[in-house]
Amino acid sequence: MKFTLFCLFTAITAFTYWLRHINLQYLKMHGNTVPDGFEGAIDADKLRTSSAYTVDSSRLGLWDSLFDNALLIIFLFGGLIVTYDHIVSSLSSSPIISAILFFLLLTWVSTLLGIPFDLYGTFHIEARYGFNTTTPRIWIADFLKAQAIGAVLLAFLIAVVFWLIRWSPHGWWLWVWGFMALFSLFMMFISPYVIEPLFNKFEPVTEDGLEDDIRAMMEKAGLKVGRVMQMDASKRSKHSNAYFTGIGKVKRIVLFDTLLRQMSHGEIVAVLAHEIGHWKKGHIWKRLLWAEIMALAGSWLGFKLLAWPGLPGLLGLPDDISLPAKLVVLGFVASLALFPLGPFSAWRSRCHEREADRFASDLTGRPEDLASALVKMSAENLSNLFPHPLYAGFYYSHPPAVERVRTLRELQKLRS
Repeated sequence: MKFTLFCLFTAITAFTYWLRHINLQYLKMHGNTVPDGFEGAIDADKLRTSSAYTVDSSRLGLWDSLFDNALLIIFLFGGLIVTYDHIVSSLSSSPIISAILFFLLLTWVSTLLGIPFDLYGTFHIEARYGFNTTTPRIWIADFLKAQAIGAVLLAFLIAVVFWLIRWSPHGWWLWVWGFMALFSLFMMFISPYVIEPLFNKFEPVTEDGLEDDIRAMMEKAGLKVGRVMQMDASKRSKHSNAYFTGIGKVKRIVLFDTLLRQMSHGEIVAVLAHEIGHWKKGHIWKRLLWAEIMALAGSWLGFKLLAWPGLPGLLGLPDDISLPAKLVVLGFVASLALFPLGPFSAWRSRCHEREADRFASDLTGRPEDLASALVKMSAENLSNLFPHPLYAGFYYSHPPAVERVRTLRELQKLRS
């Protein structure tokens, strides 16, 4: 079975690398033609720069993936996990403390080994194409804060989960699922006020006249004027974006300050309308519901597999490895089993994005504004306008920009 799983892992990995390859080949074949509707924002030089940025980013991602997969093979298939497990188990007689150390040390080692790739991406590739505004001081501060927060949260989660396992050995899967679900909701509530401000400054949108446009649009959508914030994204990067965060009374829409500088008021309102579309169409709670259904099924199946004596033997490991080591084995096997669900999740996300685009078009009555905003964001972010359809089908959470712009302008023609 170990050889079979290794072959399956190799096949899946090779397939993902093949997808990268055909995506770049497709860009090479089609990336010299400005798409319809993008003529005013993108020229031949911009296309060449965009293609080069995509190639460089993809190449870095490939080397990062190769390195990670090599470490994974050594750790799991090479048996290093057994040595690591014995070392960590000898550090404490407490199963809970041993579990915390097991995952914390593993996370820290993985993070430290990934630093060179992160630094190269930030200070070489992003800087080469004019995106990076992060200083070494900001990068270090962000890194330390992220590691401190991550360590505290991870230690807390591991402690509670392993306590629940010891407290209810025959029904812990349900308790663990319930705890993780509540913790996820709790984090959605506190993150906008506690965690996100540790990294960025948030303030209400201050551009003259924009607040009135936003107020009118939100009232038309049947919403109370909530929190529409701008974030100092330009402190770290020139990339532009907008996103939805929080839940319940703390939900809010966040606009990058870079986006506010690039867009007209009509385009900004259209982007906001798209984000509100996710809200009004119930995409947030639908995604949460789907995630919790999958998590519940996964918890029950994990409970059954962890109780199965043959689980470590799937990778040729001894039966007496610790529970944390068994969880790593379970996670690896689960990643292989769940790989086919990736395209389905991406497809569902793209369906939601199309619904939000149509909602924004109906709400503003001007699909062209959102189309124009997408063109500008694609140009400013040097987005790949020519993804291979198969690659996009596997990985894209949004429809390709050219498709979205074409659909929006067809809607505009119908309204004219």
